[in-house]
Amino acid sequence: MDLLDNYLAGVRARGAAFCNTVSVPRWGMQFTDPAPLTLSAMLRGDAWLLPSGCDPVELPAGAVALVRTRSAYTITDRPDSAVRVLVDGDDRCTLVGDPGETGRNWRVTGRTVGDAAGGATDLLVTAGYRVGGDLCRPLLDALPPVAVVRLDPGLSALLDLIAAEVEHDEPGQQVVLDRFLDLLLVRALRIWFAHPDATPPPGYRALADPDIGHALRRLHEELARPWTVASLADEAGMSRTAFARRFSALAYLTDWRMALAADRLRAPGTTVAGVGREVGYADGFAFSAAFKRVRGLTPSAHRDTEGG
Repeated sequence: MDLLDNYLAGVRARGAAFCNTVSVPRWGMQFTDPAPLTLSAMLRGDAWLLPSGCDPVELPAGAVALVRTRSAYTITDRPDSAVRVLVDGDDRCTLVGDPGETGRNWRVTGRTVGDAAGGATDLLVTAGYRVGGDLCRPLLDALPPVAVVRLDPGLSALLDLIAAEVEHDEPGQQVVLDRFLDLLLVRALRIWFAHPDATPPPGYRALADPDIGHALRRLHEELARPWTVASLADEAGMSRTAFARRFSALAYLTDWRMALAADRLRAPGTTVAGVGREVGYADGFAFSAAFKRVRGLTPSAHRDTEGG
């Protein structure tokens, strides 16, 4: 596993909500209790994303939006269109407004919501990611409230597959779509963080360096190993001085160990000493001291706070 693999460990789309929108706009969906990270892809048609208290963000056809907010937000065909569908925290869709409006035949059927008449022009797919734990936080913190990835060759083929899959209900479709959306999330993150103006999570860009990247992957493969700057430099095939100048390895290693330990401490039946050994500390005392120095509280206090 590499750095992005670890950041996304446990982050999966489950029960994605779909909107097959109206054949004659206008339409609007409000996400009243969004997940910590939501992906929205405009497969057909153009739309606007309206974050709470912020300016509208355009979503042209083929765009993918990564939304990192817990406040309600809206996606509409135009910035001034009325909300017709509410999506709650469990991805349940509810119609609002006048269901008998002329020219409309609104419906909610399972995960599909929209116009029952044929010829719908717009197709929006959304997936909420119920991320949790400390390992995901650097990734979420590196994203703005709304990150829009415009139509990109690396996404177009996958978007076509998703569009084809949602045209008909088939056995096992939810699993297929969720996996497609997981893949879409990874590809969208790659494109976003490759932009020169983006600020990737710690260590992300170092993976592209053939020497530093190799050392980073080895670090993640054997996190419990008693790594030093010298041993990591050996893995990279570099001198200790050159390696230390290009990457603050020990600070990164400590932060990552503490994030992993914070997650492990939540698991039932774990002990402070056992978690400490798992992340590279010889005994519970050394681990507790390091954890308190980085996190500001002891491992036991962290577990009690988190309800572990």
